[in-house]
Amino acid sequence: MAHYLIQMKYTAEAWSTLIGNPQNRAAAVESAVKALGGSIESWWLTFGEYDVAVILEMPDAVSAAAFSMAVNAGGAVRDLRTTPLYSVEQELEAFNKAAEAGYEPPW
Repeated sequence: MAHYLIQMKYTAEAWSTLIGNPQNRAAAVESAVKALGGSIESWWLTFGEYDVAVILEMPDAVSAAAFSMAVNAGGAVRDLRTTPLYSVEQELEAFNKAAEAGYEPPW
């Protein structure tokens, strides 16, 4: 299965709701992830450009996109970024394929 980094920014309304009624959002979101054939590997509150960072394991890119669409449609998140993650083995495979691509730079 493929891994994805999901980074989200909550809306002001979502922050207000969570402060007034603290809840485990990872547990709340888990059923949607499972319905798409995936699992939550880790869930982190962050400070900086994004508010939450999640590592998902999903069966494919379409399932990861569906999760992102569902969360965006919910309205509690104002920005969501999905980044595919690659293992060291996949990285090496990509390097080997790149070496075989035959790309010629313009210089």
